[in-house]
Amino acid sequence: MPDEEGHPTRDEMDLLTVLNALSDPLRYEVIQTFLTLPDATERTCLSFGFPVSKSTLSHHFRILRESGLVQQVNRGNSRKAHLRREDLEARFPGLLDLLADNPLARRTGTDPGAEDAAPAR
Repeated sequence: MPDEEGHPTRDEMDLLTVLNALSDPLRYEVIQTFLTLPDATERTCLSFGFPVSKSTLSHHFRILRESGLVQQVNRGNSRKAHLRREDLEARFPGLLDLLADNPLARRTGTDPGAEDAAPAR
């Protein structure tokens, strides 16, 4: 059963839920960013600098939290998140390596595979 903040235990993490959370480019970029940072690095939602409202950021981080990708912790008057690297690696071995090697959802909006998927003219 998820804790009072909505974090699932390692055993409750579901691959379909994790993949669904990663399907959004903003959330994918959050995870990509965490993968480039030292383990246990904590960041606030606003520190990512996304051009969206606070309520939209809260929504995205709720999805990341409830999927088990991040853990959020209250730190005084702010809430910080960190990647649940150890839990994810134990539950889905190799997933984080795949994500680290596949930076498709960068904020530039370019998808390296998009040319291959376009219909021939």
